[in-house]
Amino acid sequence: MARAAVDALPAPFHAAAAEVVLRVEDWPPDEILDEMEIDDPLDLTGLYEGIPMTEKSSSWPSPYPDTVWLFREPILQEWRERDDVTLEELVTHVTVHEFAHHFGWSDDDIASIDRWWE
Repeated sequence: MARAAVDALPAPFHAAAAEVVLRVEDWPPDEILDEMEIDDPLDLTGLYEGIPMTEKSSSWPSPYPDTVWLFREPILQEWRERDDVTLEELVTHVTVHEFAHHFGWSDDDIASIDRWWE
């Protein structure tokens, strides 16, 4: 489902997304939860880890590939609790949200056009 969401991105975004590692794990790693000061692992459904395209420099390349993490159990829990979207819709939403961070969008930028939570 996540790969299909990336494949459905418009051409300019799809090309930029091709360099990003898409990683699906059951749970967020403890190191990430600690770093983000998140107590409940169910509170983190996805994460973009890297340098946004708007901040990249060819003279100072990133030592690690940009990565979008999706966390299966928190996504499934949110889907069960919401009961108003399909699992595919939720996975697509989380995936696109995290890739938007790769493209340089902040949470505020995303919220300004994302009507998901209304």
